Amino acid sequence: MSQTTAEYQVTGMTCDHCVRAVTQEVGAIAGVDDVAVDLATGRVTVRSSRPLGAEEMAAAIDEAGYQLTH
Repeated sequence: MSQTTAEYQVTGMTCDHCVRAVTQEVGAIAGVDDVAVDLATGRVTVRSSRPLGAEEMAAAIDEAGYQLTH
């Protein structure tokens, strides 16, 4: 099965708790295999077994308490 890798920009993260919250919420999306959060840049890299929709990513980031930027 092929892997899809996508990068997203997230605003509002300021600490390790933020990183854990985003990792947990994004990691709960069906098909997500790995989440890497770079706190310094706000970049979230997601590896998944299927392409992720912008709406489901935005919902997960919002649930964690942050905003997905475009």
